[in-house]
Amino acid sequence: MTPAAPLHLLLLLCLLGGRRLRGEPGQGAGTWARFARLPYPEDELFLYDTFPAGFLWGAGSAAYQAEGGWRQGGKGASVWDTFAHRAAPAGARQPQPLPSAPAGGDVASDSYNNLFRDAEGLRRLGVSHYRFSLAWARLLPNGTAPPSAAGLAHYGRLLARLRQLGVEPVVTLYHWDLPQRLQDAYGGWASPALAELFRDYAELCFRHFGGQVRYWLTIDNPYVVAWHGYATGRLPPGVKGGPQLGYRAAHHLLQAHAKVWHLYNDHFRPTQGGQVSIALSSHWIKPQAMTEQDIQECQKSLDFVLGWFAKPIFIDGDYPQSMKNNLSSLLPEFSDAEKKYIKGTADFFALSFGATLSFQLLDSQMKFHQLESLSLRQLLYWISREYNKPKIFIVENSWFVSGSTKRDDAKYIYYLKKFIMETLKAIRYDEVDVFGYTVWSLMDGFEWHRGYSIRRGLFYVDFQSHDKKFLPKSSALFYQKLIERNGFPPLPENQPIDGKFPCDFAWGIVDNYIQVDTTPSQFLDTNVYVWDVHHTKKLIKVDGVVTPKRKRHCVDFAAIRLQISLLQEMHVTHFHFSLKWSLILPLGNLSQINHTFLHYYQCFVSELLRVNITPVVALWQPMAEDQGLPVVLAKYGAWENPETVQAFVEYAKLCFKNLGHHVKFWITMNEPYVRNLTYTAGHNLLKAHAKAWHLYDKEFRRSQKGKISIALQADWVEPACPFSKNDQEVADRVLEFDIGWLAEPIFGNGDYPHVMREWLHQRNSIDLYNFHLPYFSEEEKKLIQGSFDFFALSHYTTILVDWEKEDALKYDHYLQVQMIKDITWLNSPSRAAVVPWGLRKMLKWVKSKYGDVPVYIIANGIDDDQNMVQDKLRVYYIQNYINEALKAYTLDNVNLRGYFVYSFNDRTAPKYGLYRYIANQYEPKPSMKHYREIIDDNGFPSSETPDRLCPEMLVLCPECNLFQTRKSLLAFISFIFFAFIVTVFFIIYYSRRVERRYK
Repeated sequence: MTPAAPLHLLLLLCLLGGRRLRGEPGQGAGTWARFARLPYPEDELFLYDTFPAGFLWGAGSAAYQAEGGWRQGGKGASVWDTFAHRAAPAGARQPQPLPSAPAGGDVASDSYNNLFRDAEGLRRLGVSHYRFSLAWARLLPNGTAPPSAAGLAHYGRLLARLRQLGVEPVVTLYHWDLPQRLQDAYGGWASPALAELFRDYAELCFRHFGGQVRYWLTIDNPYVVAWHGYATGRLPPGVKGGPQLGYRAAHHLLQAHAKVWHLYNDHFRPTQGGQVSIALSSHWIKPQAMTEQDIQECQKSLDFVLGWFAKPIFIDGDYPQSMKNNLSSLLPEFSDAEKKYIKGTADFFALSFGATLSFQLLDSQMKFHQLESLSLRQLLYWISREYNKPKIFIVENSWFVSGSTKRDDAKYIYYLKKFIMETLKAIRYDEVDVFGYTVWSLMDGFEWHRGYSIRRGLFYVDFQSHDKKFLPKSSALFYQKLIERNGFPPLPENQPIDGKFPCDFAWGIVDNYIQVDTTPSQFLDTNVYVWDVHHTKKLIKVDGVVTPKRKRHCVDFAAIRLQISLLQEMHVTHFHFSLKWSLILPLGNLSQINHTFLHYYQCFVSELLRVNITPVVALWQPMAEDQGLPVVLAKYGAWENPETVQAFVEYAKLCFKNLGHHVKFWITMNEPYVRNLTYTAGHNLLKAHAKAWHLYDKEFRRSQKGKISIALQADWVEPACPFSKNDQEVADRVLEFDIGWLAEPIFGNGDYPHVMREWLHQRNSIDLYNFHLPYFSEEEKKLIQGSFDFFALSHYTTILVDWEKEDALKYDHYLQVQMIKDITWLNSPSRAAVVPWGLRKMLKWVKSKYGDVPVYIIANGIDDDQNMVQDKLRVYYIQNYINEALKAYTLDNVNLRGYFVYSFNDRTAPKYGLYRYIANQYEPKPSMKHYREIIDDNGFPSSETPDRLCPEMLVLCPECNLFQTRKSLLAFISFIFFAFIVTVFFIIYYSRRVERRYK
């Protein structure tokens, strides 16, 4: 569900009531407070909606980055040519190009010689516009007349081809490549003479190309040109003139822009009907704390980067007041006439947002000790509020991938997805007037100060090939589909469904380990006490007087009574917890049994049954301390030691004997974490499970009538690039190593997955590894295969995998897989992704692999930050994951039998509990109450869902029946009742005698 409908209604009411209200300029400072108040997590959810009709979709490039052909057609040298050819100073750190890659932009993507190749890429994408820049030195080799006929012909051919394709050109006059001749003769933008020269160049372009161009951009990112070209010298022309020269260069850039706008407005707009603006780049910044001072610093940061150029053009012709206050004489001044001349010289707001400025070329001093952020949506809102709701055209946006990444650029896709979704939210939720979006860039090219060490193109360019091979990446396919659909239209599979689960569906809660507290209650104290009413007001023990010692009862454990009452409050039908092997058998064998703890567990499960809650008991669960094993076993190899197998079987038999009459639902191994498991340990663990299963099947099942299986952690693994066969292979591989490793021998063919054996054989032979996957004998295969009664899985999140190595810290060299994040996904405080549809895919995968096996979701949960507001995340999580489970049950016919939330309380699982634990008190969270409502409804019934009466579950054991009360309690109640009758009898008897006496 999206808020789009009520937003449209609000807009309609505004239109009916009169002219749409527009914000006053200078209100951008309210942005941070507004976004801090938005509803959580609703506002962070992905928005499935489409863009307004007629929205412009495009791609872009810059001449120096893509064209190459630096000596062809009489092209003159630019400052970038000179800068790239200059030998690097000793000790300077500069990004190195790939082997055999051309220096600088001499060849780059060779677009100059491949105009039709590039146009074909635009056709395949289906874009409505193409943003490109004209190379000033190609049209005017010396920076001034005469023009180059070859240069004019080249751009004429490009515009003609775009017209044939129906692609709108968006043309940038100056994208950083100043003719070197102008730098040498005038000092470049440090000279006021450049403004007039730029006007002359623009007039040439308007005369020759203006009839075919509707959108013009004068200058790209003047912040970078002025600051890093003339103040820091990081970029061409490399002048280290300090802040004063940087501010002077910016002053001249603004004057040059204004001259060109007025030129077009006065002489070309009447006949050509186009629009002119300037491409301004910005970062986004968020406060360290939501204090007025920090917010003012954030506002100042934007003033010093974006407002530096935007305020003179869009507001009043002058610099931001914060700059004037802080920079004093460093900042040049505009005369009143110049202010009037500059003010309003943009027909729309052209915005660039992405890696180049926001996270690479922004000087840290311009952050004012605040934090950079990737929020395009908040920047769009700030621009709208600060500059009186201008029409915004996003003329450059994207991220980057490693220079070694080829065609499956998953990281690029998810940044693109995030930025476009945030643009959609800005339009639909925030009423920001955005009318176009441009991906940067069409193809891989020379990435300025990063050289060829990164890639930003939708199309892969093989820089080492002679013909500069040009191939679509996964991001191109993603963008093509997005344009085709005009956004992210709602999909049926993303919509919640109504329905109920079967009557016998198991609704459960999980606690890793119950709190074992064997402290006896006060009822077991044999001493006699008197109350000192007059002095101390306390109980005083009477020496030498004792009462007969009473037999212990399970009700004497106060801890059990408390936990049972909380479980009853939740209305769950099942409770899943793990025994502590090390507590029951401290030495790991039957030579020493802790009967106190064993009795406590007996009491706990019997008390669960008494209130009709089915105990689901795991024999072993790994944990940090000694892997959850007795110390002796952990010390001597743990699961690496074959003797641990027999020790586990003996332990299991003890538990079956002592607890089996109360436990009908056993888990042998609960969530063995395979990524920390050796192949030998996994081999022994499987044999231990199978032997325990057969032991129960042969010796205990007939009398105890229970079920037993293993519980595996099963997070879903999704290919990061949905169009990539390589990524699909990687996802299949990870699923087999994460789940199939232990599942296939039990639920499949009795042996390890073929994918595992083939992969390890390949790795061992190629990379000389020695990863030995053991073999089962035929007898062991028969023992393990089929050793289950159900499939229990724990599911928490979904991960994306890619075969291209992008981030070494998140790359698994063993499986050759890159872990990737979809940054549009909702995340918990621990950065666990909330992806409800991953659960449904997991359940369908289990069915496709192992047939119609009964399935229990034995654990499913998310962390929070102990804040009541954040518990809304868990409410959303439970609601949507259970709904996906319902889809799997009703739509996919998965044999789903139960669902368990993780976890019971914060005491045993901090930040995961449905109960908050504070100062020895348990407090239910809103998520607990929400889960209880779902349980009470047995799902998500609609008004049309027919009522279905579920018969009460029959209680199998006499101790479970509520009417079979304990003898001691029954005797006590009988005594009270008898005493009451006798008392009433004596009262009546003596009352009558008194009456007769007075008669």
